[in-house]
Amino acid sequence: MAHKLDRLLRPKSVALVGASPKEGSVGRGMITSTAMPGTPSRVYFVNPGYDEIDGQKCYKSLRALPEVVDLAVLGIANARLEAALDEVIQCGIGAATIFASGYVENDAEPRLTARLSAKAKANGIAICGGNCMGFYHMDFGLRVCGFPPPAWIRKGNVAFLTHSGSAFSALCHTDRRFGFSLAVSAGQELATNVADYLDFALDIPATKVVGLFLETVRDPQGFKAALAKAQRMGIPVVALKVGRTAESAALAVSHSGAIAGNHAAYQALFERYGVIEVANMDDLVNALHLFSGERKLAPGGIATIHDSGGFRELVLDLGLETGVPFAKIARETEAKLASRLDYGLEPINPLDAWGTGNDWEAIFEDCLQALVDDPDTALASFCVEARDGYFLSASYADVLRRVAQRTTKPVFYTTNVGSNANLDLTTRLAHDGVPVLSGVASMLRVVKAAMAQRDRAALVDDPAATAPQGLRAKWQQRLGTGDLSEAEALDLLADYGVPVVAHFFAETEAEAIAAADKAGYPIVLKTAMPGILHKSDVGGVKLGLADAAAVRAAYADLANRLGPRVLVMPMAGKGIEISFGMTRDEQFGPVVMVGAGGVLIEMMKDRRFSLPPFGPKEARWQIDRLSLRPLLDGKRGARPADIDALSRAFAAFSVMVADLEGLVSEMDVNPLIVNESGAVAVDALAVKR
Repeated sequence: MAHKLDRLLRPKSVALVGASPKEGSVGRGMITSTAMPGTPSRVYFVNPGYDEIDGQKCYKSLRALPEVVDLAVLGIANARLEAALDEVIQCGIGAATIFASGYVENDAEPRLTARLSAKAKANGIAICGGNCMGFYHMDFGLRVCGFPPPAWIRKGNVAFLTHSGSAFSALCHTDRRFGFSLAVSAGQELATNVADYLDFALDIPATKVVGLFLETVRDPQGFKAALAKAQRMGIPVVALKVGRTAESAALAVSHSGAIAGNHAAYQALFERYGVIEVANMDDLVNALHLFSGERKLAPGGIATIHDSGGFRELVLDLGLETGVPFAKIARETEAKLASRLDYGLEPINPLDAWGTGNDWEAIFEDCLQALVDDPDTALASFCVEARDGYFLSASYADVLRRVAQRTTKPVFYTTNVGSNANLDLTTRLAHDGVPVLSGVASMLRVVKAAMAQRDRAALVDDPAATAPQGLRAKWQQRLGTGDLSEAEALDLLADYGVPVVAHFFAETEAEAIAAADKAGYPIVLKTAMPGILHKSDVGGVKLGLADAAAVRAAYADLANRLGPRVLVMPMAGKGIEISFGMTRDEQFGPVVMVGAGGVLIEMMKDRRFSLPPFGPKEARWQIDRLSLRPLLDGKRGARPADIDALSRAFAAFSVMVADLEGLVSEMDVNPLIVNESGAVAVDALAVKR
């Protein structure tokens, strides 16, 4: 089936504009790249300074070519780019690759990059770049780069899409373990973006895993559609998003907006579509190696085997610190291990299997096989150093090959030290289909992310509730007049099914006492004066008022300092304080949050972000991943909290946020008290968009 990027990434003919015989130049690099074995495209040289290069005719211009090519590769200086793109347009060429940055001195407005982008989009021209390294469509056989790849680069099942040219080089030009279906250095994305490349890569039959190095997403809806496509196809996507800072926090009104920063939407987006997010290049590389093996994680934890007691202990420490579960091996597995291990070695996971060295290869093979076969093993790793020309390393690799052939579970090699993986031995092992990961610390982080992706995949059948009819219209009318008061925000929550505490307005001392009598002591008195968003900051909350005298004194203080309008509520009772929040991302829309509540909301980095709406299963999954989650099970005599009620409340909150899209910009529910009796929202803030 034809794709809109075919003329760029699968061209029948290519023109190299700026082709040059000069060694070390971009013009020579283009020639070397496209001349590598297997190139299926017809390649023409274009440079008015030469009649021929390497014995091949060199044309003076694109107009002089014997055909209208699909792709023009512009290996020229910034000052010549606009004229060259104009010629591309005039000749009817459908695609271009631009290596240069597009920045020129004393440039007029709009800038050159903006002019190039506008012209390309107006004429339907796909562009790789500018300011890029080019692309390798290895499944097709074409390499387009001003800095040619090494001869050993090969076809494989990894698609890599990156905004960083250095990341492109790090994987494509350095790591011999990889094989690529497609690798693209997207650069400035003047006309073609990561969403387009991702959609194309997923259509390549060889693609089994996709890696993304992202600075931004320029087509949010297209990106979401491509991620959804990958999810439907069961192709893992691994993403490293850079720029994970919170510049937007200073502009936020609510706590939720202040703590979300500009990365919360990406976190929520990645979780919604099952993307494995990593935080650094080492983890990106290891995740791509792990998932390039194609095998799916089974239920359970990790099993590891070692030839060192010290490194076995290190992996156990790191695993527990990282939160990676180790397989709880059965007694039958322990017995198999004990029957093969030398005296003094413990039959446990993680396993140190090196004893006297007698019959060591068979012992390692039998023990690794026993660990892999255990019902609670999801995946297994042989964690040892590698050395070319060393009999132990070669035998360990052979053990892994044989065990891998006898299981459908992921089985892989991990070097203890991160810098020790790119060797002939480990490269051959990776080419044989056994992934090789670098460094046990990074491996464990990647395994944790892979397990989270596996576990979340079970939530796809979790439909959100339908918002009640008429509520959006009701609240749209009210929000059109300004921000909601606290009482109105609580009423809004209640309308959508989030339990809230009873609440009453009062504007005189007598009304406050009457409301307190109705609510039932002890009560809470809060200022309800317009414009005061964070009441605690101004001493606007009086807690635990036990009788009318206490209400009278509290009301007098609030009225004198802040104004006469107050809100009267019963005390919600003891429990764990949780917060719900909502903020709106300009690219991806509303994002909801669950996290620690009360005064800890900004102090603790304990929160989870999601794209609304969703059902109770996803709500429960997010809650279960909070650091405070053990508190909900009851500690020091406290009864377990009603987590199901909390999950239903969070799911209802997400339905409300989705239904009010476009009407509310930020929202806080803080605190929401959860205990054995249920969950109830005590305070709320809603800011109209």
